[in-house]
Amino acid sequence: MELGKIGIWGGGIGMSTADTAKFAQRAEGWGYSAIWLAEAVGRDPLSMIPYLAGQTEKMIYATGIANIYARDPMLMKSTWKTISELAPKRFILGLGVSHSHLVSNQRGHEYGKPLSTMRNYLEAMDKALYMDVEPEFDAPIVIGALRDKMLKLSATHAQGAHPYNVTPEHTKHARELMGPDALLCPEHMVLHETDPTKARDIARKNLKIYIGLPNYQNSLKQFGFTDADFLDGGSDALVDALVCWGEPDKIAAHMQEHLDAGATHVCIQAYRNDGGFGADETLLQELARLLS
Repeated sequence: MELGKIGIWGGGIGMSTADTAKFAQRAEGWGYSAIWLAEAVGRDPLSMIPYLAGQTEKMIYATGIANIYARDPMLMKSTWKTISELAPKRFILGLGVSHSHLVSNQRGHEYGKPLSTMRNYLEAMDKALYMDVEPEFDAPIVIGALRDKMLKLSATHAQGAHPYNVTPEHTKHARELMGPDALLCPEHMVLHETDPTKARDIARKNLKIYIGLPNYQNSLKQFGFTDADFLDGGSDALVDALVCWGEPDKIAAHMQEHLDAGATHVCIQAYRNDGGFGADETLLQELARLLS
């Protein structure tokens, strides 16, 4: 798999399937090597990937992140094998334990202990019965990991990690824990806006759904943030750490910090500076040029 150093996180959110394919074609032309498709309350990313692969030449598609509570291990193994065959070397299966409110309230499942649940799920996938033609290449599996034990699990029971809402300091720490060979694909939010007040207002709007979640809070506390940083939409220091705003050259330099810290690949989530829905394609195009 030729996974380059930059990808796009959330590509196609809010677009029709046809428009998502056109976006992927543009992104491929700009030089991005992967698009990470979210799963929460929208389309099924695993259904989208074979279609999108057929509309592009070499773009890699990854789930960021597929919820393990949505599919039992046998179905996930079948889906993983099927897409590995349909899109050889162009698929990454990202798996995660999601969040308790989405699992319990929205899906009606009992939310288990994240580490043991993920370990048991991966082991069950490995043992699950699959009686069909094997793909020539099994797609890599990465875990939506943040804390130390889950990061280590991603290196021993999968091929790597896809941390979300993290800083270059987290990336450096993750690489030290995971060793030199595992895939490490952190996500980072960016915004082309130079006015601090406006930039932080837009950033807080987009961070709102994450700031109160305990997994992100516990991860960030490991790197010096405190309970006070999560109040009132997040402190300036927290917002600035999670959403890199400014001119494209500043943003590109910050993405390079992740790569210098040991990231295999950085997943860029580019917000629009008008606060609107969807990605800032102009910024993405410029970042691709700067990071080429």
